[in-house]
Amino acid sequence: MADPSPAAGAARDSHPGLAEVAAAYQRFEPGAYLRNNYAPPRGDLSVADGVGPWKLRCLAQTFATGEVSGHTLIDIGSGPTVYQLLSACAHFEDITMTDFLEVNRQELGLWLREEPGAFDWSGYSRHVCLIEDKGESWQEKERQLRARVKRVLPVDVHQPQPLGAGSLAPLPADALVSTFCLEAVSPDLASFQRALDHITTLLRPGGHLLLIGALEESWYLAGEARLGVVPLCEEEVREALVCSGYKVRDLRTYTMPAYLRTGVDDVKGIFFAWAQKKVGV
Repeated sequence: MADPSPAAGAARDSHPGLAEVAAAYQRFEPGAYLRNNYAPPRGDLSVADGVGPWKLRCLAQTFATGEVSGHTLIDIGSGPTVYQLLSACAHFEDITMTDFLEVNRQELGLWLREEPGAFDWSGYSRHVCLIEDKGESWQEKERQLRARVKRVLPVDVHQPQPLGAGSLAPLPADALVSTFCLEAVSPDLASFQRALDHITTLLRPGGHLLLIGALEESWYLAGEARLGVVPLCEEEVREALVCSGYKVRDLRTYTMPAYLRTGVDDVKGIFFAWAQKKVGV
């Protein structure tokens, strides 16, 4: 694992919970995480009330407004997934993907370079093309995303400079995306708030944040790793965004149906938030 700044260890030492989180993630298995969440049943995109179609629809509808656009976008805590950028890539020319774990950055590299063993995201690409209805093929969609991801960098959201000093990403960004990251790497609500504050420094005033995360979840599995999660409710998400200097433009929730509660976590639902950073923050 590569820490983006020398101060990372010191920051985790100051909050023992952060050190425990970092240690737990050493056992994170990208392949197991992808199977648990992005292969059927959760990865079945043909089911109208499924979690996958809901997330993709939230993102597509928000980008379709035309308001979330610009030159640069940073995806905070990408994990081993790319679906969160399929609608975004038409609106930004320079995309930075990030993750704390080298194994996740390697997994992203397999897909970006079209190498053997990469996870197959074509079902997600097809679904996004279907709901966007622009006459674009899924192959064109994937080519565009690969072309616009310019770099994959280490990130540590618990650092005041999450990308480290002298970051290779152009800053400040016009927009941020972050999916299932902040609540999954924070030992408590205060740490979640600080992490949100930290990533907000990467965003220009007036810029947009699209945040997707778990509701009322306390743990999830990724192979042998059992990872803790801050259990959030909708109002805590809203309050955190306001405290970090955002105007909440949209906040939606999804209740996980019983057939998708598969024993790989205890998640009760998902939230989608579109927030705009206030000028002067």
